[in-house]
Amino acid sequence: MLDILINLSRRNKKLVLLCVDSVLLVLVILLSFSIRLGYFYLPESGLIYWAVFGAPIIAVPIFVRFGLYRAVIRYIGFKALWSIVQAVSLYALLWSMIGLMASVDGIPRSVILINWLLGIVIIAGSRMTARWFLSGTGTRQNTAGITNVVIYGAGSSGRQLSTALRQSREFKTAAFIDNDSELLGQSIHGINVVPRDDLEQLIKTKNVTEVLLAIPSLSRAQRNEIIHFLEPYQVLVRSLPSVAELTQGKLRVADLREVSIKDLLGRDPVAANSELLGLNITNKVVMVTGAGGSIGAELCRQILGLKPQVLVLLDQSEFALYEIHKELVDVGMPNVEILPLLGSVTSRKRLSHILQRLGVNTIYHAAAFKHVPMVESNNAEGVSNNVFGTLNCAQVAINHGVDTFVLVSTDKAVRPTNTMGATKRVSELVLQALAVGHSTRFSMVRFGNVLDSSGSVVPLFREQIKGGGPVTVTDPEIQRYFMSIPEAVELVIQAGAMAKGGDVFVLDMGEPVRILDLAKKMVRLSGLSLKDKLHPDGDIEIKFTGLRPGEKLYEELLIGGNVSKTDNPMILRAEEEMLAWDDLKLILDGLQEAVDSGDQSKLRQLLIKAVPVFKPQCEISDILYDA
Repeated sequence: MLDILINLSRRNKKLVLLCVDSVLLVLVILLSFSIRLGYFYLPESGLIYWAVFGAPIIAVPIFVRFGLYRAVIRYIGFKALWSIVQAVSLYALLWSMIGLMASVDGIPRSVILINWLLGIVIIAGSRMTARWFLSGTGTRQNTAGITNVVIYGAGSSGRQLSTALRQSREFKTAAFIDNDSELLGQSIHGINVVPRDDLEQLIKTKNVTEVLLAIPSLSRAQRNEIIHFLEPYQVLVRSLPSVAELTQGKLRVADLREVSIKDLLGRDPVAANSELLGLNITNKVVMVTGAGGSIGAELCRQILGLKPQVLVLLDQSEFALYEIHKELVDVGMPNVEILPLLGSVTSRKRLSHILQRLGVNTIYHAAAFKHVPMVESNNAEGVSNNVFGTLNCAQVAINHGVDTFVLVSTDKAVRPTNTMGATKRVSELVLQALAVGHSTRFSMVRFGNVLDSSGSVVPLFREQIKGGGPVTVTDPEIQRYFMSIPEAVELVIQAGAMAKGGDVFVLDMGEPVRILDLAKKMVRLSGLSLKDKLHPDGDIEIKFTGLRPGEKLYEELLIGGNVSKTDNPMILRAEEEMLAWDDLKLILDGLQEAVDSGDQSKLRQLLIKAVPVFKPQCEISDILYDA
């Protein structure tokens, strides 16, 4: 019967409710008379008969006017209940006035009062009872498909989330967990608040499979501590967004999201310097190379928010350029012109034409080949794009009076063991050399891995876990630095604004992360178990594949130890050795010849000459190399 009512059309549901109200209103009047007279009362005829059975004719139009048939019963709240009180009060007043004006005999004054009070209780109570059944809080015969959850946090957000879950037919809240001793032992919405040490027992006795983290005001350190506590349990952990991300209004189940790995690796953000952010951007013509890549796209997003006059997007990938251009246009930032330009940084003519035509003030150079094994298999293209692409951009920037040029670099440029890292270090040397004697302020910002970038292990692990495993790790001891893309980009913009010329900036990446530990955390926080020799019945296996060509166990951010602080504690300025332009030019000429001729041996020799600390981890593995 309940399912039939639920599946009715909205119009039919309103008709059912109207009929129920009509019957209840008549019964309320009869009950009011019965209470007053002391026996079961039924009118026989005359005006009193019409006063009783004609009550719905007075009430229904009032109920319609007050919106009692617009409210969705299963989501009815206190505002709707107040509307019922108002509607019933007006109806009771009109009914009594009409009865008295029509000189209807036999209506005691106490019946008018009883009718009003019972009308409010019965009409409101009928809706609350219906909500109780429709929201699934009544007796539920079929529990198949119900997910038993625990809400971590019994504060305001936790209570709102509990209400949202009660209205869902997919979840059942087994308990609240909270660290506040004053809340322990209390009951909220009929759900007990227990200490977190009871979680293991709840998992066993109530088949809890998810923990919902509902404390959006947590600092990063507090969130990390809670997630670290939850990690050993085989439960899926999901959380509400931060306070800054939550929109006003009631929480919805859809607001929940799986715990992001950045919740584990990220840190509490340092407040940005607004003056530095806008210095090279606001009301200027800004160009981002590699605009469709992970870093380039986030640069574009943040630059757009700083209101440049013109934002120039340059990328050689048509699809990537289309995607970021569409996204930025949809933001609808007024008075900012967004120009998508197809082109490669290896084309000096294309770059020169762009800068001459548009009068670019600031360039953020994010275009590069960054995938270590891919560049190792395509050495010449890696040098052409990373080294000569940077050289082209820098020299064209000088020729056309660009004020600021910021290179997005990498920790792999420090004592490189692969061709990609060596090419990025040569790119840094190019800018360091060109910074001498030119008005364009060149700087480079060096940092490690960013979460969820196209080359990051995080999306790879996520995909492997979703597919049932195995999760592949190259070496059990491999470590990497991590930072979220928005945080890294915000720091890149600030660092570039502090440049004096030839600066090498290094971002504070925190502590390095062991990739094996990262893989284990991601498996456990997905609600799955690890499969190994001790746990052969686990869900996901971790396999070690060995270091890839050019890959090293540890990454570094500094070549030397000579660093100084800046205005932002997350940004350091490094003083490192450089080559004079005349010396570097000879090496660059040789590299160009090696690229043109496909001479892989000469290419590697010249990279080592430019970067003496380059210690290749493998033999030349270029696909076209003929030893």
